[in-house]
Amino acid sequence: MPARRRLSWAPIAVDDLEGILDYLAVEAGGDRAAEIGSRILARIATLTRFPERCRVVPELKRIGLRDFRELIVGPYRIFFRIDASIVGIVGILDGGRDVEEVLASRGIRG
Repeated sequence: MPARRRLSWAPIAVDDLEGILDYLAVEAGGDRAAEIGSRILARIATLTRFPERCRVVPELKRIGLRDFRELIVGPYRIFFRIDASIVGIVGILDGGRDVEEVLASRGIRG
């Protein structure tokens, strides 16, 4: 069985999650925000084992970037990179956002 990988969060990914939860707290209430936050964090925790099970981000694959994978926790898309011993969380976006545009604005280009 492969060794567990460590999770590492980019500061922007932390900001993404906080922004999502702040928005949900206002729009749907604190309980709903807490529920979604717990669900997202629980699913991210599963990436310490077999993160390769997740697909390469299709929009980025089309432009030649195959280093990024995604985990879907509907409607959110969690973007990450895999290293030998680390899974790096690089962003969490609502599924309706333009992935290429957001990641390009963060300096990730093909």
